[in-house]
Amino acid sequence: MPKRVAIELDGVLVHAPLAPVPLDGRSENFWETFGETEPNVVARLAGMAAERRWEVIFLANRAPSGGATAQVQSQRWLEARGFALPCVFMAPGPRGRIASALHLDLVIDVTPRNCVNVVSESDARTILVWRGDLSTLPPDARRPEIDVARSFGECLDMLATVGDSSPRNAGVFSSLRRLFGWKEA
Repeated sequence: MPKRVAIELDGVLVHAPLAPVPLDGRSENFWETFGETEPNVVARLAGMAAERRWEVIFLANRAPSGGATAQVQSQRWLEARGFALPCVFMAPGPRGRIASALHLDLVIDVTPRNCVNVVSESDARTILVWRGDLSTLPPDARRPEIDVARSFGECLDMLATVGDSSPRNAGVFSSLRRLFGWKEA
């Protein structure tokens, strides 16, 4: 059975503002103007998702701009970087109910509040992409159900090496094995 993964666009994959941007409607296809947070990370994700048969949904909270809808702009942005036929959902507000309703296995986000909400309101686990100093991580985001990656590339490395049974990776990989329902090696 394919695993269900949701990934927040802004801050995780897209180098765009994390707070909702008030737009006046005149910024033509504004959401297509940003770069990736890390080089070629979308294409790498697409390859892993296809290989592992993940069902991926991308989440965003984006204001309308001129041109196509924010959803279509987001889809075109992902396609231009190598993710064919992306499923994008414009989702203002908390992510927990979305994770529960869609029976998600994993949510990847840059917002501690969203990660806490997901693990509080669903059975999904989360990976928090935290590029800041780990000492500034909010206390409520330090839960066993929330794994922390320093970049999305590191997050993908974690997911790619779930089968690694070396002692240095035991905690993270045990968590990921439980997340995806895989047996211990």
